Order: sequence, then C-alpha cells, then structure tokens
Amino acid sequence: MPDTPARNTGAHVAYVELKRQILTLQLKPGERIYEPAMATALGVSRTPLREAVRRLISENLLEQQPTGGVLVPVLDENVISELYEVRAAMESLMARNACLKATAADIEALHGILARNAAVVEFADDAMQQGMALHAKIAGTAGNSWARRFHDQVSSQMERYRHFTNSTQERRDQALSQHRTLVEAVAGGNPEKAAKIAFDHVMAARDAALRAMSGNGPGIS
Repeated sequence: MPDTPARNTGAHVAYVELKRQILTLQLKPGERIYEPAMATALGVSRTPLREAVRRLISENLLEQQPTGGVLVPVLDENVISELYEVRAAMESLMARNACLKATAADIEALHGILARNAAVVEFADDAMQQGMALHAKIAGTAGNSWARRFHDQVSSQMERYRHFTNSTQERRDQALSQHRTLVEAVAGGNPEKAAKIAFDHVMAARDAALRAMSGNGPGIS
C-alpha cells in the first residue's frame, strides 16, 4: 500500500498544526472547524484532516457537536480548576520524590534553570518556558514514570490556559519566588516542605489563570 506513508504523514502534519493553533488560541475558543477551508489552509486533503480531527477529539482538544459540527472547546473555569487540582497533586508527589533522589548534579541543574528564569522574568513567554523547564527537571529527578505520564497528559490539556497564569509581572515575580523556595526544599532534602510548596505554587497559578480568564469575555464558560 504505497500511499499509506503519505496519508499518515498528511494526518500527522494536520494534527500537529491544528493542535498548535488550538493550544496557542490562534483557533479561538468556540470556533468551528470548516473542513474544506481548513484542509486548504493546511495543504492536505480532507481524509488526513479527518484523521487529525478524530485524534484531537479523542484528546478533548476538539468537540464533536450533535449536529455533526466540530468546535474548539470553550475555556471552561470548572475544567481549569479540575486540571490544576490534579496537576497540583502530581507536582506535589514528584517534588516529594525528587527530594529523596536528587543528586548534586540535579541541584546544580535546577539552580541553572532558576538563574535563567530570573534573567527573563520580565518576559512572559520566556519566563513560562523556564518555569516549565524547572518542573520538568523536578519530574525527571523524581523518577516516577506513572506520575510523569499522568502529569504530561494533564499538562497537554492545560496548554490553552497556561499563558493566563503569568500574564502580569506580579505573578511572574511570585512564581519565581516560589520556584526558588521549591528548589531550596529539594536541595535541603525536605520532602514535606517541597510537596507543600509545589502544591501551593500550582494552586496559585490556577487562581491567577481564573482571574485573568474572568475578564476575557467570549469563549469563557
């Protein structure tokens, strides 16, 4: 079946690009996906586009309507609360485990990320990337593959909300301070303190996101 690789490649390209547009809010919450126009815009035929759409529906990043239409899900405050609660539990567990397993090299790497975080704290996107890097390093240090797997699934769902969490300088400064105390707890081998800091940090991000979302009008439910 010589056409299979091309079809799979087209579906993957469509999936990656559609997902990027959804997560960056380029496709607006509540926006409908019009198949012919989208296929043309992505440079694929309708068959691989449909494969990509089905995959995104299975990931809850697109929503199938009873009428047959496909929409970008609205930004739902209840959903974001649930996602952040689950992520807080995972981050807390991984911070606790990281305290027990961190090597001197791990601590040095965390301090390096902190330094980069501090250097870019005035820039929302860069600060967010360094924050994500720090949490990823802690997750890798913790070494719990199931917690990491569930955390990654939740994080993927949260991408649409993440930019709301550091939209103000006050929140970015607060997050950096929390990152510092978290690294101190991990470096000091204090699992209970690290677990609490990680949990509280994620819940503070949730509160910041909900405050920012409340003023964004359409697409919020």
